This record gives sequence, structure tokens and C-alpha cells, in this order.
Amino acid sequence: MSDRASLLFANDAFYRAFADRDIQAMAQLWAHDDTILCLHPGWAPLRGFEEVMSSFQGIFEGPAPPAIQPEAADAALHGDIGIVICYEHIGQDYLIATNIFRHDGTSWRLIHHQAGPANEPPAGQDDKKPDAIN
Repeated sequence: MSDRASLLFANDAFYRAFADRDIQAMAQLWAHDDTILCLHPGWAPLRGFEEVMSSFQGIFEGPAPPAIQPEAADAALHGDIGIVICYEHIGQDYLIATNIFRHDGTSWRLIHHQAGPANEPPAGQDDKKPDAIN
């Protein structure tokens, strides 16, 4: 598998862990250090493994975690850093997300996630209403 393909696979695994509400799988995807960052829409910035995992645990245990369908992922490689930009389709709305990974020698680990409102859906998605990952 190419570096780009394995990076996109790691990005898909992030959204699968979210869809499955699987905190162990989510934890395996993130770098385990105090420098990671996460910016959920409307939240204050979160820093460090424990704070980020606590946020996902709270979302997973909440009354209605959103069903998110990742779309139109695009990846760029910069040495051991990989950046994926994709749309997050939630109901009738779209967010755009940046997921930054660092290769640790064996796999890609998330070091940054940020999502915020998108002004429009990805190109060619105007009429599509895909089901979320279940």
C-alpha cells in the first residue's frame, strides 16, 4: 500500500472509530503525547491525549452522537507528516475537516483534528444524500 493510500486508510479508520463509538480504536489512532490538538466545532481547543480522548468519550456517551459520513478526502504528504482534508456530511449539513497525521515508523497517528462549517458541499454532491457510516 502506498504512503498516500495508507494515510487515507488511517483517515477512514478515524471516522469508522467515531461511527462505532469505539474509544479503544480511537485511542489507537492518536499519538499518545501532550502535543496533539483537537478543535471540535464550537468547542475550545483541546490539547494532549487525555483531554482529546475525554472529549471523544463524552461525545460517544452523549444522547445523540452525530452520524458523520466523510466525503471527498484529499491527502498531501510532507515527509512523516500527512494532511487530509475532507468534508463531513452530517444530516443535511457539511463541515470541512483537516486531519493531520504523523508517521511513527509503523503507522499514521493523528496529531490534529479540526472541523468547521463548510459554505457548500463538495463538488458533485449537491443532489446526493449519502447514508452515514453505521
